Amino acid sequence: MAKSETDRTTLDLFEYEKRPGRPKTNPLPREMQLKVNKRNQIKRDKARGLKRVEFKVSSQLYQALSDMADAQNISRSALIETILQERLAIDR
Repeated sequence: MAKSETDRTTLDLFEYEKRPGRPKTNPLPREMQLKVNKRNQIKRDKARGLKRVEFKVSSQLYQALSDMADAQNISRSALIETILQERLAIDR
């Protein structure tokens, strides 16, 4: 059976045809890539002596922190760390 170049309904005929686009650079599926990246980030943070702290805040406080961090051109994480350090310095 001859295949027509415009016929894309029978994909099995075009299985080995090269497609345009960026080539796959990582052999792992996206889910595994994310897990590996997260594990590596945790190792880097640990090596730098950083500890992870998580907490929940209201969406208004979250937006206020984001806006303040953007205005100071720093990350939200760095802003929160600065605020906590200033507060702890006051209480001592």
